[in-house]
Amino acid sequence: MTAATTTPRRSARKPKGDGHLRRAEILDAAERIFVAEGYEGATIRKIADEVGVSSTALYMHFQDKGSILLEICEATIKQLLERNSELSALPLDPVTRVQMMLEAYMRWGFGHPNAYELVFAPGPAVSSLWNEGMQDLGDRCYQIFSGVVREIAAAGRLRRGTADSAAQALWGACHGVVHLVIHRPHFDWAAQDELIDVTLDGLLHGLITD
Repeated sequence: MTAATTTPRRSARKPKGDGHLRRAEILDAAERIFVAEGYEGATIRKIADEVGVSSTALYMHFQDKGSILLEICEATIKQLLERNSELSALPLDPVTRVQMMLEAYMRWGFGHPNAYELVFAPGPAVSSLWNEGMQDLGDRCYQIFSGVVREIAAAGRLRRGTADSAAQALWGACHGVVHLVIHRPHFDWAAQDELIDVTLDGLLHGLITD
């Protein structure tokens, strides 16, 4: 039985001066293809066909597929960095701020599964493309989060472990839930709001004293 063939979509030509809209279309299409077919399986031609442009036209926006991937990942980490920076600076109890950061992280992952997988579950080919700037952005994002966990530890409110192990366990557990939901869409998952609430309530109340 042969698979049905489809004609590549060709989106309407953008007016002069709307190149940023085409660039956004390319990034959106590339996210889907990178996740569905892997970095090696994705090609400039496939991305161009998905958007509805020629490969030559796509090269006017990006020099290669590696530069497309880096822009997707950089934009993702910058969004999380900005959100963590805003939440960590709020005049609230550190436990509340940690909960807000973890909730924002999980909701972002559920809402942007393609970008999430590219950044937080990349294969070796993708990881090899990360440069020092990307690594620095990721480190800064985590350090802001772990810094608030250190406030909790400094106040003597951890039931066990250290600030480092607590921050790593909290992040790792939330990542695991998001990753599983993304990769097992046909499992009978609870409603996302409930899943987030139960995950965070169990983690924080099990690890942190009032």
